Amino acid sequence: MSATAAFAPIWNDLLGQPEAVGQLEVAVRHRDQGVHHAWLVTGPPGSGRSNLAHAFAAALLCPTGGCGECKSCILAKAGSHPDISVLSTEKVQISIEEVRQLVANSQFGGSMGKFRIMIIEDADRMQERSSNVLLKALEEPPAGTIWLLCAPSEADMLPTIRSRVRRVGLKVPAIEEVARILIERDGIESKLAHQVAAESQSHIGMARRLATSSEARSRRRETLMAALNITGVTSAVMTAERWLEIAKKDAEALTAERDDEEKTALMHSLGLKPGDNIPANLKSDLKALEEGQKRRATRSVRDGLDRILVDLMSLLRDVLTLQIGAGVALVNEDLRAGITEMANGSTAAQTIHRIEAVSTARHRVDSNVRDLMALEALAVQLRRK
Repeated sequence: MSATAAFAPIWNDLLGQPEAVGQLEVAVRHRDQGVHHAWLVTGPPGSGRSNLAHAFAAALLCPTGGCGECKSCILAKAGSHPDISVLSTEKVQISIEEVRQLVANSQFGGSMGKFRIMIIEDADRMQERSSNVLLKALEEPPAGTIWLLCAPSEADMLPTIRSRVRRVGLKVPAIEEVARILIERDGIESKLAHQVAAESQSHIGMARRLATSSEARSRRRETLMAALNITGVTSAVMTAERWLEIAKKDAEALTAERDDEEKTALMHSLGLKPGDNIPANLKSDLKALEEGQKRRATRSVRDGLDRILVDLMSLLRDVLTLQIGAGVALVNEDLRAGITEMANGSTAAQTIHRIEAVSTARHRVDSNVRDLMALEALAVQLRRK
């Protein structure tokens, strides 16, 4: 039975978050007495921050608190509810113009209900100037406007914003729960479901992708095998180049199909068919789409690099697990032989140093250090000594 089975149906897609759902259900039940105007949903990747925010918005707008079947709930699930505005950037950062537009939209009241709900996914991608624009809206919110912000941690938000929000913390769902959802909803075979649930470290979106894409599983395995076989500076440089290639291929696989669908939809909306010449007065629309897709591709590569670094962290975690005799299951059980060899050929102190090197690489990539330079520095740290 789902951990949220005792709650309203709208929460059924949330895995292993009974405390957070319970907190928000109380707010929904007492909404007639007023709802706090700003909420911050925090939790690690894959914990369901955005899903929780959208479910909360739907529950607040539903006449019965989240039935999942009424017109309001159906519109919310489809992403077309007129009283829910969402800022979900596909760029590396949320621009100040995007925040200003969302703040302007927040001034309008609800059209179907008493609330107007504004959701910012990846709110940690706002720079300080953008955050200050949002802060002004949080200081003087219109009646009935509710802000739902999503970020990995409270530390990712300005202290002035943290002081104005109610906090909702999420935790990583159990591997068993992620595997169960893959088996029941996606028809994934049990062994594969449990494997990818562990390899994704309970990130439901990544687990589903690994389960349904043999290419994604192959790229992940190649990433880790390369790390296990770094023997010197030359192989470290070559491995870094290969990691970057893998991140780009992963990004292309994720964006190519979506890019084609978006272009086809735009052409259709403009009354054109694939292969038609684009009239001069419509070329600006196509150019705007292509520029947006380029920005998304940049973020997709950055996200792909971060996934590689998270996977490397899991590999080193497994090495350290064996070195200290923790007696817990390995994340990468199918690579046990190579992990054991690395564990026997190094010390726990060296492994901890390597884990710190991965953390440094993640920070460098996030700080716009050249991708290859950050990866080369890491690969040199991971070489066998």
